Amino acid sequence: MKRITVFCGSSMGANKIYEQQARRLGQKLAKENIALVYGGANVGLMGAVAEGVLAENGKAIGVLPVFLKSKEVAHQGLTELILVGTMHERKTRMNDLSDGVIALPGGFGTLEELFEMLTWGQLGLHKKPIGILNIQGFYTPLINHLETMVENGFLKQVNRDMLLISDDMDELILSMRDYKAPEVEKWISRETV
Repeated sequence: MKRITVFCGSSMGANKIYEQQARRLGQKLAKENIALVYGGANVGLMGAVAEGVLAENGKAIGVLPVFLKSKEVAHQGLTELILVGTMHERKTRMNDLSDGVIALPGGFGTLEELFEMLTWGQLGLHKKPIGILNIQGFYTPLINHLETMVENGFLKQVNRDMLLISDDMDELILSMRDYKAPEVEKWISRETV
């Protein structure tokens, strides 16, 4: 893995541990020589993970829609800042640039980005590892709901297992390095989406 996309909040959240762990993840990526691909802002957990990378002289690539440049306050110290036209272009570009995804705590945007990447993986549009760093059990209710989806026949276990989960970033990155995507029926191709 040469580049990992990190999806996370544009706010810091209510618990200081979220910021600390975001910064620590950025430092870890830089030490592992893994470039960060993220939303391009200097605020919230987005800014913290980028600052962690930059503090260790790592590479941080931001992808930011033009209309959010002033709202999310574009980070000026990045290795590269890519401006795009729409949110969909942002996700597509982040996907194109990365070898895997990690979700940190966040809100609607973080969940939407995470689930789109999972859906693309389920459809066989990519074979990248997707992980959740479950800081202080932030994602535990969501993880439990995924189990409910499996139990009720709306999600196959093989697709649920695509999502790698850990509260330890070293363990998560190791499991992402070892990830093998499930084989899916080719009932859709990238060209048809």
